[in-house]
Amino acid sequence: MPITLTLPERLLSSEAQAQAFARLTDAVLDVAGLTGNAFMTANVIGTINVLPAERVLAAGKPVAAAFIELKLPEIALTTPEAKRAFIEKATDIVEQAAGGRIKREHIWSNIVYAPEGAWGIAGHSYSNADLVGAIQNAAGS
Repeated sequence: MPITLTLPERLLSSEAQAQAFARLTDAVLDVAGLTGNAFMTANVIGTINVLPAERVLAAGKPVAAAFIELKLPEIALTTPEAKRAFIEKATDIVEQAAGGRIKREHIWSNIVYAPEGAWGIAGHSYSNADLVGAIQNAAGS
């Protein structure tokens, strides 16, 4: 379940980026109720995009900002409460990692869903039922 964290250069050190990303991973698993699930843990992946400061914009102008995007299958984090919980946790994580170098109102998040059957892992297309089965099998291991 890819997470994309986009930041301007010099906002977070490499170490702070890695720690924030690890905490975002934990937040996804926690909100989904899947902490410790081997299948899900291995498949929470992503990228940290660090851009030149002049290429991170709000209102058309450079700003110290962060963007967090989470991509999931349609079956994950579908309730308003789960979405809200992830967005709140993700915002807190990035705000804390930045240590005052970013305003909370300059942290944006979104959750994007892949349609049924459009989730691929290791060249295999998973339906929602396949994903649920893989998650349950990992829980039973």
